[in-house]
Amino acid sequence: MSSVTLDEVVPEMVSAGGWRTSPWLNAKFLVGLLLVGLIVALGLVGRLVWDTDLARVGSAPLNMPPFWVTGGSLAHPLGTENSGRDLLALLIVGSPATLRIGVIVGIVSIVLGTLLGFTSGFLGGWVDAVVRTLADATLTIPSLAILIVISSYVRQLDVNTMALIVSLFSWAGPTRLIRSQVLSLREQGYVRMARLSGLSSFDIMFREMMPNLLPYLAASFVGHASAGILAAVGLEALGLGPQRVPTLGMTIYFALQSSAIIRGMWWWWGFPTLVLVVIFVGFFLITVGLDEVANPKMRRAR
Repeated sequence: MSSVTLDEVVPEMVSAGGWRTSPWLNAKFLVGLLLVGLIVALGLVGRLVWDTDLARVGSAPLNMPPFWVTGGSLAHPLGTENSGRDLLALLIVGSPATLRIGVIVGIVSIVLGTLLGFTSGFLGGWVDAVVRTLADATLTIPSLAILIVISSYVRQLDVNTMALIVSLFSWAGPTRLIRSQVLSLREQGYVRMARLSGLSSFDIMFREMMPNLLPYLAASFVGHASAGILAAVGLEALGLGPQRVPTLGMTIYFALQSSAIIRGMWWWWGFPTLVLVVIFVGFFLITVGLDEVANPKMRRAR
């Protein structure tokens, strides 16, 4: 009887689609998760090791540079701004608030987009015509201008309200994209067999078709969360963000308002901008990685 060695088995497992060839072991996806995870850890672990009360006005010396610059101190390692707030404390408090805006925008856009897209693409007829017309009309509206007007009229603006305002126009894109995917999937053989077996439209849409779209929906969620953060930061840079809870965008707004660039206080706007760059790069890599997970052709090309 011939024996089979481990050196012979492992290559066969890999070539047959073993754990080493799992599409989820994607370098872009994992690096993106790592970057976003670092920002989440900054908000969670930072509260345990640093006093977040230093994010309040007048809690620290004014205009102190980072500790490695002349005049800096380890008591405030990233420096302070002209209202006496510690930059590290602002990042610890503001990063989760900014991420929460993106998560809320992503959830609202995907939930509404999934419901409307599936209903429009699967049922067709007048339902498809109505949903498609509403989505097309929403996409043509200059959303930023309307968001500026709405934000300027809201008196008590917190993080959740800010996210809901940004979400007003975020559902149209996912609706059109998911509708196009459903139009393609409804002609597949397993959908026709499900119809012949007497399954309801709800079961066909959300039990038969939905699992095939989960990687695509995850990529769409991440992409719209990133777009929501970008829109929120744009509004906050105009001074239309939440005033009581510090966010990365509002920190940049106060730095611009106080002429931090001209005064050479690069740390005031530089560190929040760096955190935003890490968030956007992380979300971009996650989206690209999920696209490769959902699309075997992209994996083969890679």
